[in-house]
Amino acid sequence: MTDISFRDLSGMAEFRAAEDLQRAVWGEGDQPDPADLMMVIQAEGGLVGGAFRDGRLIGYVFGFPTRDPQVQHSHRLAVLAEARGLQLGVRLKHYQRRWGLERGITHVRWTFDPLRPVNATLNIHRLGATATTYLPDYYGEMAGINSGIASDRLLVEWELGSDVVAALAEGRPRPHRPTAPLPLTLPDDLEALTRDAPDQAQTLRMALRQEMQAAFAKGRRIVDFDRELRQYLLDC
Repeated sequence: MTDISFRDLSGMAEFRAAEDLQRAVWGEGDQPDPADLMMVIQAEGGLVGGAFRDGRLIGYVFGFPTRDPQVQHSHRLAVLAEARGLQLGVRLKHYQRRWGLERGITHVRWTFDPLRPVNATLNIHRLGATATTYLPDYYGEMAGINSGIASDRLLVEWELGSDVVAALAEGRPRPHRPTAPLPLTLPDDLEALTRDAPDQAQTLRMALRQEMQAAFAKGRRIVDFDRELRQYLLDC
C-alpha cells in the first residue's frame, strides 16, 4: 500500500484542491468552503489538515477556533471515494486530536447527519464522541447528497483527554459502561432511501428526531453506536 502522509495544507494550490475534493464528495450544488477562507482561518489558528498519497490530496479535515481557546469547531471532514477503506476518516480525526492537544485544545465539537450509520460509526463508536444536542433542519434546504430531506444534525462533543477517547486513539478496547439502545434502526443507505422512497426517509427523519429529543430531555446521552443493529446506545 502506498504510504499516506498527514500534514497541514500549504499554499493556495492545496486549498483549491480541498475545494475540488469537497465537490467530488458532496455532489453537484453543494457549496464548498472557499480556498481563500480556509487559508485565512488556518493563518488565524484554525486547522486545515490533509491526507496525501503520492503528493495528491485524498482527504481533509477543517476546523476553526471558537470563543473558548480550548474548544475547536470541526466543520468538515471528507475523503475521496477512491480512498475509502484506508481508514482515513479515523486517521484524519486522530491527526486533528494530536494537533489540538499540542496547542492546548481539549474539546472538539461538530455536527453530522444522525441518519447515516457510517457517520455514526465513525463519530460515536470509533472516535468516542458523545451527544446531548439535536438540531432540527439545521442548514435548511440543502443540495448534493443532502438534498430531499430535512437537514437535521446531531451535535457531538469530543473530549480529547477522556478515557474512552484516549483508549480508542491508542488502539485499546473501549472501557465498558452500561448502555441501553435508542429504539430506532437507521437505514442501511440513506441516499438510496431518499432517492427511492422520499416520504419514508422523511418519516424516519421525524421519528429519529422525536426519539432523540425525548431522550435528551430526560438527561440521557448518546455514548456509543451498535454497528450491527444500526442503533444508538444511551448511557444508563
